[in-house]
Amino acid sequence: MQRPFEGIKIVDMTHVLAGPFATGQLAMLGAEVIKVEPPEDPDMARSDGGDKGLADAFMGTRFLTTGANKRSLTVNIKTAEGRAIIEALVRDSDVFVENYRAGSFEALGLGYDDLKKINPRLIYCSLTAWGQDGPRRGQTGYDQVIQSYSGIMSITGTEATGPLRCGPQLVDIGAGIATAFAISSALFQRERTGRGQRIDACLNDVAFMMMGAQITDALRTGREMTYEKLEHGSPTYNQFQASDGKVMLAAANHRQYARLWQALGHPERANRSEAERLAGREEELALLNKIFLTKTAQEWEDFFQAHHVPAVRQRSVREALADPQVAHRRAFHRFEDGSPLVEGGYSVPLAPFTFAEGGPRIDSPPPPLGRDNQDILSALGYRAEEIETLRRKKVVG
Repeated sequence: MQRPFEGIKIVDMTHVLAGPFATGQLAMLGAEVIKVEPPEDPDMARSDGGDKGLADAFMGTRFLTTGANKRSLTVNIKTAEGRAIIEALVRDSDVFVENYRAGSFEALGLGYDDLKKINPRLIYCSLTAWGQDGPRRGQTGYDQVIQSYSGIMSITGTEATGPLRCGPQLVDIGAGIATAFAISSALFQRERTGRGQRIDACLNDVAFMMMGAQITDALRTGREMTYEKLEHGSPTYNQFQASDGKVMLAAANHRQYARLWQALGHPERANRSEAERLAGREEELALLNKIFLTKTAQEWEDFFQAHHVPAVRQRSVREALADPQVAHRRAFHRFEDGSPLVEGGYSVPLAPFTFAEGGPRIDSPPPPLGRDNQDILSALGYRAEEIETLRRKKVVG
């Protein structure tokens, strides 16, 4: 079955993570994504990651995670000739995505108002730290800056550690998913209206959406937002020390609570009311702490899951990746030896969902810088001698 975005052409002028992740998701769903980078200053993700050899070759591991299924074109858009190439690309494209500081592309004559004159059906998406308007519109920021500014760090950690940044770039990834969803929605809307759309997405809005439950509660109750504790008001929604490691228990609703105590051999606790549980909180917590020390973490995971009580032993990322469930879900795509400029195999994330038919798929490895210059420019009508002149003038790589 045809994938959802086959036949859709995207001009991708994003860099680092949030933007490339968004366009990468669309590429795996069939879109033709042309990644455009400055020839002298490519996406910094190409030089990032723990493999120095790959980073030196502009194929860094951070880039590998978002570059699959894309084509690569290098263009210096600060030149008139470079801007002409982008305008030519836009004429038959469906989507234009950029994630530079607000106003940057307008200053170059490549803003939405400029490009919609060329292509009125164009979906133009800008992804920034704080958005296209407001007092911070001209400021810059990355994931950790937004985690700090938005308050995510103020509720992550403990009194002992102080504010902590989330390990993975959750704001970047969240913004990438939101941006891909916004673009998908705009394309669907265009099918009905025939008109293009301007999308203004930003990391900070995503950060607040990710804290929506906490913010709504705090604004409603007036309670101060503090560090999010493992225990959410109930001893049965908590982390416990087993004989050899830790177990995360999440018996959150009354059915799970009842099953837990029945399984542990304490049926007298199974039907306690919320008020009774609250009054006996310290006693319940002490009992659970004592019980958990009697088995290993894996034994408790097996025991509770067999009784349909949410619980797992705490794992490292490598342990989790080795779990058969991950392989079964095919959450990662494996490239074997032979990818351009990359010796040996490597794995990259696929998509966090599957379709019964026509779903996300990786067809080609991330492209070396400027790999498709000749083909793309030729398709736009540039003759070989014109392309060579552009190379000599460093308009293209």
